[in-house]
Amino acid sequence: MFSIAILVPLALVAPLVSAVVEWGQCGGIGYSGPTECDSGLTCVHINDYYSQCQRSGTSTPSSTIIINPTPTIPAGSLDAKFKARGKKFWGAFADPNTLNLSRSTFGAVTPEYSMKWDAIEPSRGQFNYGNADTLVNWAISNGKLICGYTLVWHSQIPSWVSNIGDSAILTSVIQSHISNVAGRYRGKLYSWIVVNEAFNEDGSLRSSVFSRVLGENFITVAFVAARSADPTAKLYINDYNLDSNNAKVRGLVALVNRINSNHTLIDGIGTQIHLGAGGGSSVRATFTALAASSVAEIAITELDIAGCATSDYLAVLNACLNTPKCVSITSFITDSNSWRPPTNGSCLFDANFQPKPLLNAILAALS
Repeated sequence: MFSIAILVPLALVAPLVSAVVEWGQCGGIGYSGPTECDSGLTCVHINDYYSQCQRSGTSTPSSTIIINPTPTIPAGSLDAKFKARGKKFWGAFADPNTLNLSRSTFGAVTPEYSMKWDAIEPSRGQFNYGNADTLVNWAISNGKLICGYTLVWHSQIPSWVSNIGDSAILTSVIQSHISNVAGRYRGKLYSWIVVNEAFNEDGSLRSSVFSRVLGENFITVAFVAARSADPTAKLYINDYNLDSNNAKVRGLVALVNRINSNHTLIDGIGTQIHLGAGGGSSVRATFTALAASSVAEIAITELDIAGCATSDYLAVLNACLNTPKCVSITSFITDSNSWRPPTNGSCLFDANFQPKPLLNAILAALS
């Protein structure tokens, strides 16, 4: 077991000077990064804590949620067929109001909101576990794996965290939060996304309360705490726009290799894979680069592809199947519960919870 006491040198954090790329964050409560999007993109309000750069002309997702719908499922479990190809699971994003969507087709669940810091510890030392407990108990009773999401993220943190300026206090707060949340579910989860979206597009460290106060070492603080709280869980670092062998991929891989140089703290790298139409062909190069790092696992953590082209989805699927370290895929289920606008048509099921032809094409490819 590693010591929780860590020297925390202040590190120089590279400033973010470029405009925000597609699908990057551009606003929200507690967000202090750039708010200008690249040319052709608009900063779209998703919720009070998160706005995102999207192609101009898209609409904001509806907040209407249908409780516990039962979709029509094609013959053959997506998860079972994926496991038959040597992988661990094909999972889905869910929360208590959408869990039944995951029952027949998917083998794991990732909470979309119920384990984020502002939801689970809105005031220091006061924890709201209701929705997270519901999800964990449902998953265990239904034989599903669980991926915890997320322990440390610059977004959707309460103001009492974002206002901390003292390194010793922030270190203690990170350790306490992880000890309580990951410790509560000790031994029950397959994995935790310990640190989420820590990088700029140029591969430098994103400016956040964590990096400004603790430098790069906040990542080590978080992973050491998570290893102590839940020793059997796989521990992941996760980010978006890891869709080609780009500067962000190289920066993340370099950091992972530095942290793992003496002992393995980071077990896996998660790549969200939010692709535009036609983007599937670039993913294989990403997987090759990520697989060359010191982690044991790679996971696709939030798969959706604008337009739902079968060729794009199959390109991503084949990239995972052909990369031994790629162990899992997690996707948003329907166009109505995705973070993207429903008109984007990026998921396996449509807004009426009916499977698209795409799902049968994937099942056929796995057969």
